[in-house]
Amino acid sequence: MILIIDDDSAVRSSLSFMLKRAGYEVEAVPGPREAMEVVRSVAPALMLMDMNFTLSTSGEEGLILLKQVKIFHPGVPVILMTAWGSIQLAVQGMQAGAFDFITKPWNNAALLQRIETALQLTSAPKEASEEQNDALNRSHIIGKSKGLTEVLNTVARIARTNASVLITGESGTGKELIAEAIHVNSQRANQPFVKVNLGGISQSLFESEMFGHKKGAFTDATADRMGRFEMANKGTIFLDEIGDLDPSCQVKLLRVLQDQTFEVLGDSRPRKTDIRVVSATNADLHKMVSEHTFREDLFYRINLITVKLPALRERREDIPLLARHFADRQAEINHLPRTDFSADALNFLSRLPYPGNIRELKNLVERTILVSGKEILDASDFEGQYQHREEGGKAANSFEGMTLDEIERQTILRTLERYKNNLSQVAMALGISRAALYRRLEKYNITIND
Repeated sequence: MILIIDDDSAVRSSLSFMLKRAGYEVEAVPGPREAMEVVRSVAPALMLMDMNFTLSTSGEEGLILLKQVKIFHPGVPVILMTAWGSIQLAVQGMQAGAFDFITKPWNNAALLQRIETALQLTSAPKEASEEQNDALNRSHIIGKSKGLTEVLNTVARIARTNASVLITGESGTGKELIAEAIHVNSQRANQPFVKVNLGGISQSLFESEMFGHKKGAFTDATADRMGRFEMANKGTIFLDEIGDLDPSCQVKLLRVLQDQTFEVLGDSRPRKTDIRVVSATNADLHKMVSEHTFREDLFYRINLITVKLPALRERREDIPLLARHFADRQAEINHLPRTDFSADALNFLSRLPYPGNIRELKNLVERTILVSGKEILDASDFEGQYQHREEGGKAANSFEGMTLDEIERQTILRTLERYKNNLSQVAMALGISRAALYRRLEKYNITIND
């Protein structure tokens, strides 16, 4: 049973009619007192709850009711309803344990989708079944470590829902591959998978890139252009580097994700889009929210489910598997004989710090294969390439006895010295983004002298 709580009889009637037509059992009540009478006797499958009631416009009654419901039935998903102008109330409700929020007036299709997602996620087991794991299309994801297995477990459990997913992890950990795995294992697998690097879109081009434009909408608009949201209709849109999105663009993105409607530049007619949203970042969004550089309401909209990818140094048992995979791919692409590794070579590779994670390992393996021309690679082959990359000073195996943080700090210091503090070149050599490099400089208290 879905319980609706709203003091507006028209809202109760329209929601009840829509949900009953969709096949749900519904009960609708006007306020907190009546809602608690229901909650004390039965656990609803889901609650749709207004935040403001006749006696108060502050949202305080709604927050009190939410907390009371969570005492009786902690696992019941609650979707909050509020006006766009008071969306901060919904954010407070999410902090208090609400599952999701919508703004009035709502989009019926988007609301039904969120209800279905909430019911799917709350009724699903916390661990994926063996059948789900066996049937999972791993989409070129290599490894069998505990950390990766836990990630794939989550993918198997959530892929067939429409839940928004936030993928976090350091640069080079394979966030795009996980996003693809979510898509290819979803009910939208035969529909578009549209990738957008938000860090590469300037504020001035954001609306044109994401929403599209009509010919003549601005000076350089010489032809109609379809935006990314329209391209992704019925499928999945992957918003990479969402932490780099300009604050002025965040509210525009939030409106589309909230209502699944947008306006093409030069055309005021609203257009609908049916999309599943998967986002990724290597930034600390919690910290950005506290620093007011990332909108809290957008943060809650994109991370119904969070998937955290482990760094490569946290899944070292996967390094030999990954190295062999990259070697086989290199042989296939360049029509070369298959390259193998000695035990010493794999041992050497397994001990490196990898600040650039999987991307760095891939670059090292491919470079060594091409430079050496050998069919069996030894540790010395990789040592030569690794030393050459980071300045040729200390032998890489002299890192023994150091902690991983100490190894990473020394690697960064040598690379800074080699490239004379040119941060773009340093980041490229390490296989990480400039933003990731800045975070490591701060972490290890490394000061750059001009």
